[in-house]
Amino acid sequence: MPRGTLEVILISAKGLDDNDFLSSIDPYVILTYRAQEHKSTVQEDAGSNPQWNETFLFTVSDSASELNLRIMDKDNVSQDDCLGEAIIPLGAVFEEGSLPETPYKVVKEQEYCGEIKVALTFTAEKNDEGDYTAHDESYGGWTESSREF
Repeated sequence: MPRGTLEVILISAKGLDDNDFLSSIDPYVILTYRAQEHKSTVQEDAGSNPQWNETFLFTVSDSASELNLRIMDKDNVSQDDCLGEAIIPLGAVFEEGSLPETPYKVVKEQEYCGEIKVALTFTAEKNDEGDYTAHDESYGGWTESSREF
């Protein structure tokens, strides 16, 4: 069970559906890991290829294995529109420690509608002596006796 800090660097998106009638879209991203949620800055009039270059930190304390990125269009008059979302599996970053800038498909209603680029880094929590870890096979009793009786 991984424990530590997940760093998400939100870099950019491309090919988003620019569906605003009178102006370019104003995209932002809602990043969700379990009950933790962060919101990027709004890129006003950025259109379908916004750049963010923002960093977000999440606390990892269990085996939840997905990061959800929901791309939104900020609207001043009506409710913000969802442009699509990307679900990023985290197993590889938990094992490797980091993943370079990688594009992920943005999907809305099962249709491809662009890409979002992020980089991921996982820093495992350092365990103190006596701290219970899932990798410790000897908890709960003796694994073998050190001398014969």
